[in-house]
Amino acid sequence: MRGNGLSTCAAQMACLNGGLRLGQNSGMVTLKGSEFSLTELPEAQSQIILSHQFYQCKSRWSLWTLATLRAVEGERARVIASGPFCFTRLARRWQLMKKQLFLWLLVALLLGWQDHAIAHFAMIIPSDSMITEGEKREVSVTLSFSHPFKGEGLELEKPVQFGVVMSRWKKSLRFLLERTKVMGHTGWMVEYRLARSGVYTFYMEQKPYFDPAEDRYFAHHAKTVVAALGGEKGWDEPLGLKTEIVPLTRPFGLYAGNVFQGTVMLGGKPVPFAQVEVEYYNKTGNAVAPTDYMITQIIKADSNGVFTYAAPKSGWWGFAARNTSEKMQYLGQQKDVELGAILWVEFHDWKEK
Repeated sequence: MRGNGLSTCAAQMACLNGGLRLGQNSGMVTLKGSEFSLTELPEAQSQIILSHQFYQCKSRWSLWTLATLRAVEGERARVIASGPFCFTRLARRWQLMKKQLFLWLLVALLLGWQDHAIAHFAMIIPSDSMITEGEKREVSVTLSFSHPFKGEGLELEKPVQFGVVMSRWKKSLRFLLERTKVMGHTGWMVEYRLARSGVYTFYMEQKPYFDPAEDRYFAHHAKTVVAALGGEKGWDEPLGLKTEIVPLTRPFGLYAGNVFQGTVMLGGKPVPFAQVEVEYYNKTGNAVAPTDYMITQIIKADSNGVFTYAAPKSGWWGFAARNTSEKMQYLGQQKDVELGAILWVEFHDWKEK
């Protein structure tokens, strides 16, 4: 500090409990009633150095600080005055700040651990992935946002887009969505009739949401495929979403243990070496992971954006590839938008007579 900054700082400390005072014009320091002379120093080389320790004063916590006023000249330092003085009000404030800081750090650690240990997925799950002759032609499609293995739901605002594609025909179904509850949180659903033979791809674009823990936006683009009445064409066609997983393996009629392959696309182009998260929809809650590492499987695509995975169990499996390619404003600042390409695929048990 410069100029009379030395006296100003000491005077501010004196206001806290009157223990340490600095004469404004006399060049004297009063510390617990004893006076000490100040050595005249160059303005730019004057400073106060404080060190502190905690002690318990009677039945309450107070902060006792050993204040040392030093004159600094170049690399030499001489002690001018030192002694203990108690900041009761400051101590209480400091204790409160420590508790608040501890809680904030604990929450941040928990959020950070949860985000890395358990992936969150936009989910788009139909009541059936294959409709055959003689079966009910209506399919119920449920949209949600969750940690699918843990069965922990999150709120899902009404999607920006939701629709179905069959061959070259595309239809928005957003206006048909009805609010529902999935894992105790807001989700959406629709009943849709499959009028004719074909491959129906249902898709949704999640409304971007900001995650303070990650300091970025997230927006998932999810899809799933339903085959109806013997139709098989079109399952390997991209929909033209901002980001998506295009199947290389037919995404229906799969047995548990079958190898599944897909290509991660962003802006219509493959994403080399994309990281893909794979997670099982533990709908009944019966599946148990031996360790947290096994909740979300992690695989890497090759140089052409192609990934490979063999599902070990029947049921619905989600494949999610995340890439950052956009920016959005948040409180006046530009923040990254993480786009998630998500594909849900159902695997079935082998059956015998």
